[in-house]
Amino acid sequence: MDPVNVFLIDANKLFREGMKRLFENTPFKVMGEAGTLREGVPAVEAAGTQPDLILIDLVNGGEDEADQLRALRDGHPGIRVVILTTDLCTRRLSGALGAGAHGYLMKDIACEALMQSLKLVMMGEKVFPTHLAELLINGRSDELATEVPARRKGLSQREIQILRCLLNGNSNKMIANHLHITEATVKVHLKSLLRKINASNRTQAAIWALNNGIGDQPAEAAGVSASVV
Repeated sequence: MDPVNVFLIDANKLFREGMKRLFENTPFKVMGEAGTLREGVPAVEAAGTQPDLILIDLVNGGEDEADQLRALRDGHPGIRVVILTTDLCTRRLSGALGAGAHGYLMKDIACEALMQSLKLVMMGEKVFPTHLAELLINGRSDELATEVPARRKGLSQREIQILRCLLNGNSNKMIANHLHITEATVKVHLKSLLRKINASNRTQAAIWALNNGIGDQPAEAAGVSASVV
């Protein structure tokens, strides 16, 4: 793989330093960084070498950030943009899609999975949770909305953990490794939670979780280790 020039935009300087360490001895080379998108756009414009990839954590996911991101993409269509954040909520995902981002990943993703996802982006792939993105694009993100929060649906803590994993696009095997249980146990819990929330498949369950705030919880709150996909 050819070297990839990366520009980091994240308010957390410690996180930026961690990403630089992660990219050592890989094709990904950090060429610049900024704390916010507002600071990052002029820095990218002024850079002698255009980055190939920008990793961004949107501060609030508001219209101003979406507009700045859209302007950046319009001015530099060759740059790949990936959102790397702690929140998976409808507004941010929709804004990222509309602004032309090539990926939307969670910060609790495993290092190996992150590297593979970024390589896919550089090959022209999208690394959104694609099934969620399609529903948002079609304006159908409210199909599975419910007025009853997860706790009133009678979901167990383990079922909420599994929903959180579904939002990350994890397979049954990955979920089992996450939670240190067998795949057979995952299937039992999955069947139970699908029945409780009246969903017929994993995609509907993930959308239900997104619309009920489970995707907005930090990994620890959902009982999933922040260091594992």
